Amino acid sequence: MLVRAGAAAAAATTLPGLRRLWRGGGSGAAACFPLGRALVDVRGAEAAPFLQGLLTNDVTRLVAGDGPPAAALPRALYAHALNVQGRCLYDVILYRLHESPEEEPHILLECDSGVLDAIQKHLKLYKIRRKVNIAPCLDLSLWAVVPGERAGDIARSLTKCADQALILTPDPRTEVMGWRLITKKGANLSEIIPGSRIGNIQDYHRHRYKQGVPEGVKDLPPGVALPLESNLAYMNGISFTKGCYIGQELTARTHHMGVIRKRLLPVHFSAPLPKDSIPEGAEISTESGKSAGKFRAGGGELGIALLRLANVNEPLCLNLAGDKVKLTASIPEWWPKPASK
Repeated sequence: MLVRAGAAAAAATTLPGLRRLWRGGGSGAAACFPLGRALVDVRGAEAAPFLQGLLTNDVTRLVAGDGPPAAALPRALYAHALNVQGRCLYDVILYRLHESPEEEPHILLECDSGVLDAIQKHLKLYKIRRKVNIAPCLDLSLWAVVPGERAGDIARSLTKCADQALILTPDPRTEVMGWRLITKKGANLSEIIPGSRIGNIQDYHRHRYKQGVPEGVKDLPPGVALPLESNLAYMNGISFTKGCYIGQELTARTHHMGVIRKRLLPVHFSAPLPKDSIPEGAEISTESGKSAGKFRAGGGELGIALLRLANVNEPLCLNLAGDKVKLTASIPEWWPKPASK
């Protein structure tokens, strides 16, 4: 079950951009943030084809079959589970625990802890007679590791404490989100990543909002959010060449039409937002009063909003019970650059 240190070392060496981020991406030592997200264990001979029909990404990439050797397979994949209308139900990260084709496929599924029961019911609804076992992992802890200027070689530290770290892998969504770490409950973080510090979870969310990375049901309301408007393709979370999955039709049609008029974007407010008093989906408008989009989530002066791309460069404001809070939107630097004509 344990991730071999060599696998983590290979990840660091084959992703030079990430290695640069790790060595100089922020201030101070690496910050480890305890995430309030849940883990579900999906194990069995048919685990990959089972998940393949439910998720947007190509889950077969996690299984070593007739394709590349296990060492070349990704350790983690990002994906969404959609409803039949093609709207997001759950945002998930999948982690591969098996190491060779001879081992039984073993995958951990990370999800918002608020939908743990719902996602288990969703999986079991479609399990039917497949050879798959589904169970929550209550004995594991999930961490986000955001590097700082003085952070050391993360892969080398794993060789000393592989008995405590099950997974240590680059975040599959984007380099700017650092690494994902899964440990046993009570593991000593300073031994796994020497010099690291435990960070405030609010700082992690501020980092996400600043980068425009959605996570969980507040950012991606179940049955409301659309995957391509939520930048799923930008975050390596979808395959347009895999077979059928639930919700594929609308998603594929939108992709092939090539027209996405709204996207989730990071926003910066002129003043800190009041705590817990912003209605879900609060309206964002232009100076002339024209609707520009909806607020999703935020904290302090940072947030994330679904905005019409045509209005991104205009002065905008959030309408709160008659008051208007000015805000500006920005295009994240990590987004793919448009092709030059």
